[in-house]
Parts: sequence; structure tokens; C-alpha cells
Amino acid sequence: MPKLPIVPLLRLIALGVALLFAVIVLGLAAGLTATTEKYLGGYFEFAALAIATASITIVTIPVMIAFEFLQPGRVFTSKIAVEISWLFILWVLWLATAADATNAASVNFISRCGDYFSSRIESACRQTAGVQAFSFLNWLILMAYTVFILVLAIIAQSRGHAAIISRRSTESIDGYRPPDSFEEEREGVNMEPYQPQHIHDPGASEGGTGPASVQAGAVHQSV
Repeated sequence: MPKLPIVPLLRLIALGVALLFAVIVLGLAAGLTATTEKYLGGYFEFAALAIATASITIVTIPVMIAFEFLQPGRVFTSKIAVEISWLFILWVLWLATAADATNAASVNFISRCGDYFSSRIESACRQTAGVQAFSFLNWLILMAYTVFILVLAIIAQSRGHAAIISRRSTESIDGYRPPDSFEEEREGVNMEPYQPQHIHDPGASEGGTGPASVQAGAVHQSV
């Protein structure tokens, strides 16, 4: 099959956007935690989880992207099995962060953010909503990309590439050929058009009537 350059492009876009959203969530959660520590003497659990999840994402995703360009196919971070496993962990963390933020927002901020008279409470409400929104987005992005890569890997493996999950993601999934055995079978098949076969009949020649022939499935004999 022809190579599909869209696969590495989608990988770069998905991981890049997830990294950007992780930076945003880290800033929102850190600001919210600083506010609650100052005025309430504590912090929200979802904010701590958001900081941890965003930090893990910010540390690991650039490593995956960088090694893919600097040393393609030579490090374990670019293997499909490792990448799928780690991305699965990341989107589960983002889903847990989004769910925790949603629960905290429903308990602590009953009204809309613009209805509060205190600017600090309004700011905390908007920061919570931001953490919730971007966490859900990161969950969807990473989950969709993980499923996409997994489906392509299964399809490629079903077509004869048994070691596909141990190879580089953008190399082995980006394009693959039919199995070698299939190519060998094709090489052994005569692809020339059918040629009529002429069969000489000595008996007919001795009778003086000329050679009999079989051509295109028809048999001619002298009587």
C-alpha cells in the first residue's frame, strides 16, 4: 500500500495540542491552589490531581516527540506498544481529573461564575471550569489518537506484519506492503494471455488429408 504521511502528522498534532492544553491546565490549577492556600488554608483535591497529571504530560510528551525526530526507531518511546500503553495511562489520568473537577464544581460553585459578587470566588469558579474543560479535551484527544493507532496496528498485523507492535509507530503504521509470501505466489503465476495449442495428428497426415489440429478447444479430424 502507498505510504500515508497523514499518520505522523496526526501524531504530531495530537501530542502537540495535548501538551499545550496540559500547560494551560497546570497554570489554572496552580493559580487556584495558590488562591485557596492563601485564603482558605488548603487546596482542592482535583487541583492537586490536575497539577500532577499536567506535569506528567508536560514531562513525557516532549520526550516522545523529541526522540522520534532525533533518534527515529532507536528508542523504546517510539515503539507502538509502549506508546499505546503510556497514552492509555495519560488519558485515564485526564479523565479522572475532568471527572473530579466536574464533581468539585457542582459541589462548591452552585451558581454561574458571573453571579458571585466576590472577584476571588468568581476567579476560582472560572479556573475550575477551565480545568474541567481542558481536561475533558485532553482526554478526548489522547483517547482518540490511541484508538486510531491501535486500530491501524491491528489492521497491519492482520495483513502479515506480526512484529508491528514492536516497531516504530510512524514508520510501521504509516505504510506497509503485502506479505512476502503473497508476493512470491504472484511471481510464480503465469500472467501471459492464453495461447492456442496446436496438436499434430500423424494418422491424419498419412491419410493424405493433412495435419489435424486442436485450436482454442476445437478438434478437427479427417474422416
